[in-house]
Parts: sequence; C-alpha cells; structure tokens
Amino acid sequence: MLKKILLASILFLNDSFFNSGAIAQSPLQSQPFYQPKSLVNGKITDTLTDRDIPTGLKGFAKDYKIKATADDRLEIAANSTAFDTVVTLLNAEGNAIAENDDGEVGSDSLLFVKILKSATYTVRVQSFGGSRGGKFSLTVTRLQPIPFMP
Repeated sequence: MLKKILLASILFLNDSFFNSGAIAQSPLQSQPFYQPKSLVNGKITDTLTDRDIPTGLKGFAKDYKIKATADDRLEIAANSTAFDTVVTLLNAEGNAIAENDDGEVGSDSLLFVKILKSATYTVRVQSFGGSRGGKFSLTVTRLQPIPFMP
C-alpha cells in the first residue's frame, strides 16, 4: 500500500511540475521558424542588416516569396548603392536554379529566367564580398513575349 501511495505522489508531483511551467521551453521551441516575406506587386525597398540570414561568406541575405506559373518569363533586378548585390532564384525545395552577381550597371544584379514549373519560388538578395548590407530595392517583372511578325 505504501508503494502505491508513494508512486501516486511522485506521479502527481511530476505532472504538476511539468505542467506548471517550471521547465522552460528551449529557445528553439519559443522562436518562430524563419518565413520569407511575400513580394507584393513585384517590388520592394528594404534594408539588409547583420540580423538577416548569414551566408557563411561574411555577408547576409534576405528572402522573398513569389508565385510563378510554368512558362512565365521573369526579370529579377536588385539594386543598391550601399553594397554589391547578388540575386538568386530558389525552387520550392530550396535549390538555386538561377543566380546573378553583376548583371546590370556596376555591382547591381539582373537575372532573366523562364519558369518551367508552377510553384512558389524564393528570391534571395544577398551581399557579396563580406559587406554587411544597407538599403536596396528588388523588382520582379513578368515579361510578355512579343509575337514574331515576319
């Protein structure tokens, strides 16, 4: 009988201890997962800082979600006077399918890509060469093919 009372007391104490909040959640459990911003109307002006995604190359990156349809032709441009931009298009699995560093004038990025599969893609803007970042603009334009006229 004493064993049953002792066991019941231990179970009660353990249950009330764990449900009282006495054990703190790990920092990973209390923080939300990283979610890229949605790119609305194809253009955004933002600031890249050392609080964004570290690239492992002493630089930082910021991500934006876009929905694209098969056969869309996109022009993706990232411009900054504060840092050398690199723009990357990632598929739904997180794999880079296109990237550009210096595609326009100076160190701005310009990327042209034809979408093969309808999905949500991620456009990543990052700094090159260890720059911490600064203000930048990102523009994604859906291009319309011009029909061939002989």
